[in-house]
Amino acid sequence: MNHIMYKSDVTITPRDLSEVFQASGIKRPYDDLDRLQQMLDHANVLVTAWDQEKIVGVARGLTDFSYCCYLSDLAVDEAYQHQGIGKELIEQVKAELNEQVALILLSAPAAMDYYPKVGFDKIDNGYIIKRKN
Repeated sequence: MNHIMYKSDVTITPRDLSEVFQASGIKRPYDDLDRLQQMLDHANVLVTAWDQEKIVGVARGLTDFSYCCYLSDLAVDEAYQHQGIGKELIEQVKAELNEQVALILLSAPAAMDYYPKVGFDKIDNGYIIKRKN
């Protein structure tokens, strides 16, 4: 098993984010580097997973550090999945927060069985106004 390092103190580029999104299979606008830059600029929690110099995972969130945190992205390179990297990224995000902060996310249909395994409870009281693109 590879030795994975987790970092919350590094700046990544839109290209780094694009590479993780593409390698993970997550549905994100990985070919729109300007949009990815905005996603990075406006996130206030970012934890990355690294195998040596290669970025292999990312958790990106938006939070007030007091009440809630929306975990907008959790992506792990498919070649590195099933090694606990996603779970550890979530733990690292939680460590950036405190016990008063709820961690909230929207799951891709394919990941619905994953999140209960890493400590999330399913809720039925959410709503969404979907993006137009």
